[in-house]
Amino acid sequence: MTERDDVEDLLRRLAPQVLGVVVRRYGRFDVCEDAVQEALLAAALQWPEQGVPESPRPWLITVASRRIVDELRSARARRHREETVATQMPTDELLAPAPGDEHPADEDDTLTLLFLCAHPALSPASQLALTLRAVGGLSTAEIARAFLVPEATIAQRISRGKQRIKASGIPFSLPAEPERANRLGVVLHVLYLIFNEGYTATSGPDLQRGALTAEAIRLTREIRRRLPGDGEVAGLLALMLLTEARRAARSRPDGSLVPLAEQDRGLWNQAFIREGLALVANALSRTALGPYQLQAAIAAVHAEAARAEDTDWPQILALYELLERMSPNPMVTLNRAVAVAMVQGPQAGLDLLRTLDDDCIAEHHRLHAVRAHLLEMAGDRAAARSSYQAAARRTTSLPEQRYLQARAARLIAEQ
Repeated sequence: MTERDDVEDLLRRLAPQVLGVVVRRYGRFDVCEDAVQEALLAAALQWPEQGVPESPRPWLITVASRRIVDELRSARARRHREETVATQMPTDELLAPAPGDEHPADEDDTLTLLFLCAHPALSPASQLALTLRAVGGLSTAEIARAFLVPEATIAQRISRGKQRIKASGIPFSLPAEPERANRLGVVLHVLYLIFNEGYTATSGPDLQRGALTAEAIRLTREIRRRLPGDGEVAGLLALMLLTEARRAARSRPDGSLVPLAEQDRGLWNQAFIREGLALVANALSRTALGPYQLQAAIAAVHAEAARAEDTDWPQILALYELLERMSPNPMVTLNRAVAVAMVQGPQAGLDLLRTLDDDCIAEHHRLHAVRAHLLEMAGDRAAARSSYQAAARRTTSLPEQRYLQARAARLIAEQ
């Protein structure tokens, strides 16, 4: 990684911590979020050239605080509020971190931020978009790709969410237990999306973004600590650990992608696998079944196979069929098509893929990539090459693009 990449990872980790501090201090989410974004931009421009400050978190808090105070003073120049803000915010507080801010962030601030963005006053679409921006640190373009919608749509959702929080006067505090449980589904879904973006970046030169997966796992662990009896929290954590366990085997030294069937399983993180297997086994035996537990169970079947050819594909297919009945969506169908092909043959998988041709993922690169793989399994090399090329044109991830182009080129060479 370059120094600029290191700075970006650091800023992504610090962003929700800094936002939590300033929202707790000033109580204006919309103003605070804008100010933190400006502080992050300033750091992204300055730090690679000038070096990272000795205390980067207080630096960001100070820059954001100055921006917030300027905004509050400007907006209330002719009102008593300006005098109140000036009285409450001594000048020296703008030049140094407030008491306690120099210590590592209390995880509760980031959790509080998560639950704030999942407030029922916001529409479900705004909840997800705003949380991915404020806590996950994803750009508007990245969020748009995750939801398969135009970037302008996501920008509107984020803006509406911020305005709704402002208008509703929602306090910056963890909700009480009954309300917390109601918001939990949104929080888990957002953490799932943050993890997915970290595990396979939707754009850019890197296949993976470790800072995102690490933060998603950290936050999910914290929720698990607070809600040890919730099966879906345990399932999501298990899914993350069992998936993250493959990280070291997913790419070669040059950064190129290694598909699951070709990975050196000796490189998989056995500690993560043991923890993930224990979590999913306990959740499945003690709690009501949910989508995250089913996805974790599928990951567990892969983790338990010493070799790719030892994979219990009939069990995976049965789990995907159950998952699709419980939580139907095109991506589940896409994954089930692979399992169908492994159990019933590639033509059966291709037949299932045709049901997705008019769906929202019809132009998604993964549909074309899976179709290419199944066509190659079926022996139709010309059609497989065309589908690999179509997938390569549609992905914005450079490692995925190079992998797909290489698969297409290999089929040409073998003719």
